[in-house]
Amino acid sequence: MVELAIASGKGGTGKTSLAGSFSALAEKAILVDCDVDAANLHLIVEHSVLEEHDFSSSRRASIIEERCILCGICEMQCRFEAIKRQIGLMGETFQIDPLACEGCGLCKQICPADAVAFESIISGQWFKSDSKTGPFFHAKLGIAEANSGKLVSLLRQQARDEAQRREEALIIIDSPPGIGCPVIASITGVTYLFIVTEPSLSAIHDMQRLVELARHFKIKTGLCINKFDINPELTGQIEKFAEANDLKTHGRIPFDPKFTEAQLHGRPYTAIASGENLATIEDIWRSVQIEFDAINTRKFNKKAV
Repeated sequence: MVELAIASGKGGTGKTSLAGSFSALAEKAILVDCDVDAANLHLIVEHSVLEEHDFSSSRRASIIEERCILCGICEMQCRFEAIKRQIGLMGETFQIDPLACEGCGLCKQICPADAVAFESIISGQWFKSDSKTGPFFHAKLGIAEANSGKLVSLLRQQARDEAQRREEALIIIDSPPGIGCPVIASITGVTYLFIVTEPSLSAIHDMQRLVELARHFKIKTGLCINKFDINPELTGQIEKFAEANDLKTHGRIPFDPKFTEAQLHGRPYTAIASGENLATIEDIWRSVQIEFDAINTRKFNKKAV
């Protein structure tokens, strides 16, 4: 099984467009959209939803008013200031702000009257869909909900289980931008990390942080430069950085308005690209395949020894 994670230090570099294009070129692969906070791979990959499941990994506290003795201990001890004393028509009560509550459960533990309910909440949904290339796992995390890393891990495990059942060889992961918890959950243990960057100062800075993260987890990493022609000088800086850090540069992609056009039509870039631009994406995909095939060969040889 090969897990290819496509990531970027910042949003807007073309990561999802390439993930969709790679899935089309692969013809047979399991897709995972791990950007659960702002999922968008489903917008360019034709699919039909087969299963929908609730995701619940958080708890939230609430006051049981008929039990509350108004001692105020919970309000004094809540470090998130989520519990407030309220004076209303029905008298004095305590209320918990659901947006401020972190679900730590301290109020439940210290309440002398057992007047705090601490129940699981539905934080979002995850989906198993069917696409032209194979199974497609994606999700939607609720607004202001936490534990995106847990949801990412769930999606990846579902994809791995599906790969074992189908004896599929390739999983393509569209990672979220940045270096936070959901990114770590999406790239840890993958076969190969493919970074999509662009020649801008913010993209270079965030790419460097992502490379440091990958090095920490000992993940083999390569990159490509999208929109390379908008700033040739910064493109050169990226290539020098890649060479100095033993990162394979798989190719340069010129700026092309058809990236946006493809998104507007709900299709991967390769579906409307043509000529040299299409050939560039195909060459990059072949280069990535060669790289993770070489990784698997080295792993096999180590086992044999």
